[in-house]
Amino acid sequence: MRGRGLLLGLALTLLPTTCPASGWFDMTPQPRLVVFVGIDMSGSFLRGKDFDPALGFLSKYLYAHLNGLAGLDKPSALFVGSIGGDHPGQPKVFYPIETFQNKSPEEIEAKLHELFPKTHEDAYTDFNAFFGKVTEMVKDRKMILKPLSIVMVSDGMLDVPDKKGRFNYRAIDLKPLEKLSRNVTVRLLYTNPSVGKKWEDQIPRRRVKVWTQEAPVMETWQDPKIFVPNLAMEKQDLFIKWVKDNVDFGVRIKRVD
Repeated sequence: MRGRGLLLGLALTLLPTTCPASGWFDMTPQPRLVVFVGIDMSGSFLRGKDFDPALGFLSKYLYAHLNGLAGLDKPSALFVGSIGGDHPGQPKVFYPIETFQNKSPEEIEAKLHELFPKTHEDAYTDFNAFFGKVTEMVKDRKMILKPLSIVMVSDGMLDVPDKKGRFNYRAIDLKPLEKLSRNVTVRLLYTNPSVGKKWEDQIPRRRVKVWTQEAPVMETWQDPKIFVPNLAMEKQDLFIKWVKDNVDFGVRIKRVD
C-alpha cells in the first residue's frame, strides 16, 4: 500500500499546474454545423428586384453565424457557390469559410458582389447539380454525420426539365442528402407562395427538412425597426430575433413519397 501511495504522490507532482495552451480539459463544445449557401445567378432571379437585397441579407446572416451572435450556431465549415451554370449539370466553384471570416458585414457583402457579379448570368438554375456538389464535398471532406444546413437565395423556379420535358418539382433529387446526416435542412429564401408550396409538398424525401420563405417576408428585414441603420451587428437584437423566427426556424421532418 505504501508503494502505491508513493507512486500516486509522484504522479501528482508531475502533473502540470496549469492547462497547456493546446487546450487540455477544454470542455467548450466545438462547432459541428456545416453550412452551404447557394446563390441563384439565373436571369429570373439575377435581374429581379430581390438579388441585391438577398446578398445584403446574406452578408449579415453570414457575419452573425460566423461570430455566433445571440446564440446563433457557429459553423465548423461554410461554403458558398452558385446554383446552376451555363448548361445542365455544370459544376461550380464553392468558396470556403476563410473567404468570409474576419470581415465586417460590409466587407462580406462586397466580397459576395465580387464573387457573384450581376454581369455573369447563368443560363440554368440546376438544383440537382447544386445538391450533387454539396454531397460530393461533404463526402470528400469527411463531414458525414454532422448537422447540415443548406441555405439558398432563389425564386425556386425550375429551369431544367425532367426526362419527359416537364418542369416537375418531383424531379428535384434530395436522396443523396439523406445519406449524409440525420439532421439536414434545406432553406429556400426569396421564393413565392406557389413555388414554396411545391417545394414543401412535392419533392420526395424522408429525413431532409425543407423550409421556404417568401420574398415579401424576406424583404421585411430591411425595415429600420428590425435592422437599425448605423448600429453594430453585435447590437442588432431585433434582426437576430427576426432571423431565428423567419429563417433559422426549427423545421419538422415531413415525409413525402
